[in-house]
Amino acid sequence: MDTRILRTWLLLILCIAIPLSVGIIGSLFTVGSIPGWYAGLNKPAINPPAWVFGPVWTVLYLLMGISLYLFLRDGSESAPVRQGVIFFATQLALNLLWSMVFFGGHAVAIALVVLLLLIVLIAATAISFRRVSVPAAWLLAPYLAWCCFAAVLNAQIWLLNMTPS
Repeated sequence: MDTRILRTWLLLILCIAIPLSVGIIGSLFTVGSIPGWYAGLNKPAINPPAWVFGPVWTVLYLLMGISLYLFLRDGSESAPVRQGVIFFATQLALNLLWSMVFFGGHAVAIALVVLLLLIVLIAATAISFRRVSVPAAWLLAPYLAWCCFAAVLNAQIWLLNMTPS
């Protein structure tokens, strides 16, 4: 096999594995909280059934990985690529932090702040990716939309479960 083709496939696999790995790590904080703590929360009517979240997040992590691959494949060793990688890594870290704070720490209000920062970073990542690859930027659109929806859910869960002071 041509080494260039092999490198291309390895880059694609690595780019997909990175966000999927973050999803797996995040699920370690999530799984234990769903049957007890999360099940006991008051949730809004727009809250999807629990089984929806796994497949949706899996698709979103795959799209993130493909987006990163297209961005790196089409980019060069330049400032826009470095900036895009920094944005991508930071939003991925915030993605993981949200799971840790919401499900691991049961801190719904703080998780909302993390999620709002995540939305800003996803948008910044998409804008940065667009400079190098328009398809890479568009592949982040479903992720951005889902996180906006998640922010609405997070805010409503926070409001529905606030204890009067």
